[in-house]
Amino acid sequence: MSHDMKPTGRPVISSTGLFTPPETITNEELVESFNAYVERFNAANADGIAAGTIEPLQPSSVEFIEKASGIKARHVMAKGPILDPEIMAPRWPERSNEELSVLAEIGVKAARDALERAGRDVADVDAVLCAASNMERPYPAMAVEIQQELGIDGFGFDMNVACSSATFGIQTAADYIRAGNARSVLVVSPEITSGHLNWRDRDSHFIFGDVATAVLVEDAALAPAEHWEILGTRLKTVFSNNIRNNFGFLNRASPEGEGRADKLFVQEGRKVFKEVVPMVAELIVTEAERLGLEPQALRRLWLHQANAGMNRLIAQRVLGHEADADESPTVLDTYANTSSAGSIIAFHKHSEDLAEGDTGLICSFGAGYSVGAVFVRKVA
Repeated sequence: MSHDMKPTGRPVISSTGLFTPPETITNEELVESFNAYVERFNAANADGIAAGTIEPLQPSSVEFIEKASGIKARHVMAKGPILDPEIMAPRWPERSNEELSVLAEIGVKAARDALERAGRDVADVDAVLCAASNMERPYPAMAVEIQQELGIDGFGFDMNVACSSATFGIQTAADYIRAGNARSVLVVSPEITSGHLNWRDRDSHFIFGDVATAVLVEDAALAPAEHWEILGTRLKTVFSNNIRNNFGFLNRASPEGEGRADKLFVQEGRKVFKEVVPMVAELIVTEAERLGLEPQALRRLWLHQANAGMNRLIAQRVLGHEADADESPTVLDTYANTSSAGSIIAFHKHSEDLAEGDTGLICSFGAGYSVGAVFVRKVA
């Protein structure tokens, strides 16, 4: 590719990349570990439970998990310590400042996959956006570390809109291309969500998994023959406490904060379902119509992979009928909720079969509340 090509100012998705951790935790394994923890807790607190001062913990089951979420398994970066009833959290040796950080490492792997699929050299890339729900540190930016490791001469920065980080990153990259400030931008989403999950909470310990994705957003003049034209994007945020994580450098060391559950992922699931579904469906339909697209004619919806029930209802409201697996593919059953990476995994794994001219939607939604919609059309 030559940067001598005259840019068009029209952003496209040239390729996507994916890194999947090799270790998997099935629901059966997760339930066995969780129930062992429950038995130990109830036995250790038998007197308090008998006196009514401590609530006994309830065991979980595979049936409960699959009915609540549609999740059957998840990939993780550290299986052993998560399943250990004494630890129940990811653990790995801390790396020195001179070593590549864990988040950057998996982000680089996904980025290299995207570059290879597009036949792109790092010298062609202008910027790296690290868009993810939890960064490993406040600074230096993870994006700059990824940029350095890849050998990209340009700029990078981090951005966090929780589960919508990747779609917000795609619009940001597209805006750079529309404005002529960049021609080729990598949006990298390394999501080690196992680190902010409370593995001891029956209502949420099954939700998350680890992964990393990358999206190469470029000017149409530079793109490979087969790519996806970005027809339009729309972002929306509405503040809500119904999905929250209070962990941060201002409260991490406070004595009263030690061990508190609200320093990990917490949510009011029923409220989220009731409030987010109509907001997402309305935004999709309104934006599709603004772009001159018939919502019902969208060939495929690559929705955020958080809850099978939410996706089913949103797709039905958009398409006007119950969507099948071809119209709204899922990766939730094997990857679980991977925050901002979920809709990108669905797109990465279920987009090559579409024909030229087919239109689709990459859509995320989550904490914030935040909603990101990216309408695309297959080219060649």
